[in-house]
Amino acid sequence: MLRWALIFFIIAIVAAVFGFGGIAAGAVSIARILFFIFIVLFLISLISGLLRK
Repeated sequence: MLRWALIFFIIAIVAAVFGFGGIAAGAVSIARILFFIFIVLFLISLISGLLRK
């Protein structure tokens, strides 16, 4: 999922360079959502791993 967030972030940067404001804003919002979902899933797996030991 982090890979998809990075892909959308790169799409946003490329779109911003070429001046497509709407596309860049959309890709940034998708990348941000995926990144936060990744962080939450990472923290849940980290906590569950610590509780198992």
